[in-house]
Amino acid sequence: MVTSSSAAAEAEQPIPGARILVVEARFYAALADLLLDGATRRLAGAGVQVDRVTVPGSLEIPAAAAILLDAAAARQAPYDGVLALGCVIRGETSHYDIVATESARGLMDLAVARALPVVNGILTVNTEAQAVERADPARLDKGGHAAAAVLSLVRLKRGLVTPERLP
Repeated sequence: MVTSSSAAAEAEQPIPGARILVVEARFYAALADLLLDGATRRLAGAGVQVDRVTVPGSLEIPAAAAILLDAAAARQAPYDGVLALGCVIRGETSHYDIVATESARGLMDLAVARALPVVNGILTVNTEAQAVERADPARLDKGGHAAAAVLSLVRLKRGLVTPERLP
């Protein structure tokens, strides 16, 4: 996507007072650490408050996010966005398809139902080597990219991004 320099500058502005919930699956701990490292760097650059919770696997992420969103709302301290981080590596059974599809569906359902920025940073790969390539902040940095996406949506929701008119 090509953006104007003013749009690019808007996209990098800090978001004062924003709160982001990171829900992280720790099934592949080393990969989770890489994803979290990339995401943390990007979120810190935006000056947002980050709360993190870990869950056993990617399938548990949507439920944990919903539980914590409800708890935060009850405390009158809602989150501005949710970032899901995890990894699903294809195996010999159909379990991969179930986890990849249902975790994505759960996150999308949560985002649409609540009109809330919820970004799916769950890697779905065939091999561990592919996962490392994508998770490593020094390589493809998918954790950082997912964090940038949630920040972009939070800016949009807060009205911090000005829509551009087409000619």
